[in-house]
Amino acid sequence: MAAFLLQYLPIVIMLGIAGVIALALMGAAWLFAPSRPDPEKISAYECGFNAFDDARMKFDVRFYLVSILFIIFDLEVAFLFPWAVTLMKLPHEGQVFAFWSMMGFLGILTVGFIYEWKKGALEWE
Repeated sequence: MAAFLLQYLPIVIMLGIAGVIALALMGAAWLFAPSRPDPEKISAYECGFNAFDDARMKFDVRFYLVSILFIIFDLEVAFLFPWAVTLMKLPHEGQVFAFWSMMGFLGILTVGFIYEWKKGALEWE
């Protein structure tokens, strides 16, 4: 049993060193960082001016629609580039399957994009 636990010794040593370094850096920041709080520094900051309303207020639905739109295009780019790079390296049967899988994925994203369009997320006032 001791030989089995001895295999984990490098991990324990690494975690110990990382903990010591983390504590040393936090302690150094606590000791040497300037700390002169004044009302301006500790006040709430929101977009360049003081907060004027409750933080629990409801957001306009356009914020959510824009976030959905961002996720749609972010997912498309995140999956389309690796797919395009590896598509030609697959055998023919794999290429056909990968092509139609990506067309299905893009079809689902297109449905999301049409939903955004119908909801008016692309129209700004």
